[in-house]
Amino acid sequence: MSAAEGPLVVGVDTSTQSTKALVVDAATGQVVASGQAPHTVSSGAGRESDPRQWWDALREALHQCGDAAREAAAVSVGGQQHGLVTLDERGEPVRPALLWNDVRSAPQARRLTEELGGAKFWAERTGSVPAASFTVTKWAWLAEHEPEALRATKAVRLPHDYLTERLTGEGTTDRGDASGTGWWASATESYDAEILAHVGLDPALLPRVVRPGEVAGTVRDSHDLPFAKGTLVAPGTGDNAAAALGLGLRPGTPVLSLGTSGTVYAVAKRRPTDPTGTVAGFADAHGDWLPLACTLNCTLAVDRVAALLGLDREAVEPTADLTLLPYLDGERTPNLPNASGLLHGLRHDTTAGQLLQAAYDGAVHSLLGALDLVLDEDADRSAPLLLIGGGARGTAWQQTVRRLSGRPVQVPEAKELVALGAAAQAAGLLTGEDPAAVARRWNTARGPVLDAVERDEAALARIAGVLSDAAPLLERGTDTH
Repeated sequence: MSAAEGPLVVGVDTSTQSTKALVVDAATGQVVASGQAPHTVSSGAGRESDPRQWWDALREALHQCGDAAREAAAVSVGGQQHGLVTLDERGEPVRPALLWNDVRSAPQARRLTEELGGAKFWAERTGSVPAASFTVTKWAWLAEHEPEALRATKAVRLPHDYLTERLTGEGTTDRGDASGTGWWASATESYDAEILAHVGLDPALLPRVVRPGEVAGTVRDSHDLPFAKGTLVAPGTGDNAAAALGLGLRPGTPVLSLGTSGTVYAVAKRRPTDPTGTVAGFADAHGDWLPLACTLNCTLAVDRVAALLGLDREAVEPTADLTLLPYLDGERTPNLPNASGLLHGLRHDTTAGQLLQAAYDGAVHSLLGALDLVLDEDADRSAPLLLIGGGARGTAWQQTVRRLSGRPVQVPEAKELVALGAAAQAAGLLTGEDPAAVARRWNTARGPVLDAVERDEAALARIAGVLSDAAPLLERGTDTH
């Protein structure tokens, strides 16, 4: 047996490129074992993964955890949002999952918005305006391009739902992940019959929405995982809602997450409805709301620019007149799904380091522009930004966020916040606590605070001006794919 003070729980993060598992002491939050295994993702406009790889990766990650995983009393899965998983009558994937960053459904997103009452209708009904990332648009794309796959589909799941169902044998989801589909009505917290009928999706194909704090099921017999039969399985949730739990967020505290995608979010008591579509009105995993703005181009885009220049990602130099919009995969905020990167202000004396700094500036600009829309009137506008994700420990990322935000920045020491949030949710099943309170007890947000510096208004104005002037060019790209 382990030397843990309390029962052990497992938190899982099944992300775009890998699955991670943490075995955590529910009493102290100490990580006693961990494991990780990769997935493959197709490239180009179509981003797809075989869900069976997620299961294989989960098995490998858990086996890396050794005996500690066998002692776990509860498990929870946090996962990448929006992905469309289609299963046949045997529970096997009909086709590879369409991931959140697959932008092929941009035309369907525009059409669905127009056909069902416009942006205001969608924002008021679901909390969000359809974008190419949303599951409902991917279902519409599949109906148009692969009708035979649609006919073979007997169950529709999200990535975290798929793994939870393979653990328990029961089709379940939670309000946090369901709120990113486009067919869950945030006002009534139920599936929206009108939207489902419009896109031809039988609600019988969808998972049951498990309430916060409810047990989704228990680990079934027929598996080859290091769990005892009867291990409790929590509802799980989407990755951003899981990270919010992992931080123990209180309403109004802003988070800026630097990963494959960039996100800005905060827990809110009021149900968000933004008809501009900039802010997605997601639910969180414990009864409140998680208004969120997301960009498609963050750490990967900046790393790609660094690689093209042959530079280390930290080799930045100050720039005063160079603008780079790093929309290498299209963009969601601003909504330019088929745009490409754009460089303005190149001179003979421009250095590679300045180009790299311009990429950082362009990636951070859109996130900070959405921050005021994410925070409601009760939020403390001077509170430190919590900086998380793979880029959070990078000096260039930290300094760019400080310079363009003008706010103090706190970098939590805890790593793998999605998996920690899932673990806190699993622990809550055992203790009866709110998972966010569990995470606060674990002190997961602890970390250094970097003081505020004067905001670089000139850079913000320059980037905004280039974006405005280039809008016709960037938008024209959406019609040429």
